[in-house]
Amino acid sequence: MDFSIPRHVEAIAHRVRLFVDDEVIPVETELLRSRADLNRDILRDLRARAKAARLWAPTMPKKWGGMGLNIQEIVPVFEQAGRSMLGPLAIHCAAPDEGNMHLLHNWADEAQTERYLAPLAKGEAFSAFSMTEPPPGAGSDPRMIQTRAQRDGDDWIINGHKWLTTNGEIADFFIIMARTDTAVHPYQGCTQFLAPRDTPGINILRDVPVMGANDFGGHVEILYENVRLPDSAILGEAGQGFMLAQSRLGPARLTHCMRWTGIAQRALEIAADYAAGREAFGGPLTGHQSIQWMLADSEMELKMGRLLVHEAAWRLAQGEQARVETSIAKLQVSEIVGRVLDRCVQICGGTGISRDLPLSGWYEKARAFRIYDGASEVHRMVVARDVIKRYAAADPM
Repeated sequence: MDFSIPRHVEAIAHRVRLFVDDEVIPVETELLRSRADLNRDILRDLRARAKAARLWAPTMPKKWGGMGLNIQEIVPVFEQAGRSMLGPLAIHCAAPDEGNMHLLHNWADEAQTERYLAPLAKGEAFSAFSMTEPPPGAGSDPRMIQTRAQRDGDDWIINGHKWLTTNGEIADFFIIMARTDTAVHPYQGCTQFLAPRDTPGINILRDVPVMGANDFGGHVEILYENVRLPDSAILGEAGQGFMLAQSRLGPARLTHCMRWTGIAQRALEIAADYAAGREAFGGPLTGHQSIQWMLADSEMELKMGRLLVHEAAWRLAQGEQARVETSIAKLQVSEIVGRVLDRCVQICGGTGISRDLPLSGWYEKARAFRIYDGASEVHRMVVARDVIKRYAAADPM
């Protein structure tokens, strides 16, 4: 495995860091100071600056203004973008649009590419992936999906209840996962549909309140009532829903890891700088072993997390499914990020829990990372099954 970063990628990552530090973080700071939320006008301005700097859509082809980077090349780029929660939105590599672009780029037909992917890649549209359902529907166990799509002539009629559909407040179209064949296992009986926002029967009930500050685009609850879609709305083929979802979620788990590593790295820098300048108990905090160990543990864990992400990305680039490797990376990085942020808040004390620094907001938001795109317990099950499959029948003698 060669984890070296090509020079042209190092150069892009450096430019992204400078862009985030110089253009994005001042906006983040002002929003934090004024307790305001990101709005479309502010984002539009940031995106115009990103395009002018030729730092747009890292994973998309150059014909749409993108950088055309592969899964390995985006690792350091996404991390630098992730130094601010606004960074990925600014350069167009934020969830869920980034994952949806990946999905559409691999599976959309020519008409779907023109109608949905091209405007999404250019930043002219927003998207949402509508799969998660409130109890008793599909959550951590996607096999429990309750949303149904039934044939009606040449059309499909979709009825179901979804929630936590990220970007749902602003999405121009939805990718809807529905059960199309109840006679087979859900893994073979689900299908993904593309639906414009103004399709009759798509009823946005509310934006579900979540921990931390409001997220741009929201996490909405939706009631699909007799939503009529033609065969041409199917992404891929009928029955391929779970296969497509896996092709999306594997890389998406890694991109979450990349972005959150950027946040955790910046938090470590903030905490180290604060500790160096804070005098207490006879000297700077950095002179106390308890602080040194928190900084050291954070540095070591972030390095381990990066290596896990690089390995998983390398395996995906070789054409492997890398399900175990992506599960290990997502599980470990989500928990590492939580521990690093916790230590950084602790080091900064009262300032750390205040909104004068972004640490407390990141700390609240990071808690959800251990749940979305597969809860930690689910990824432990994936790893455990692999261990059992490989070793349970082996003779230890």
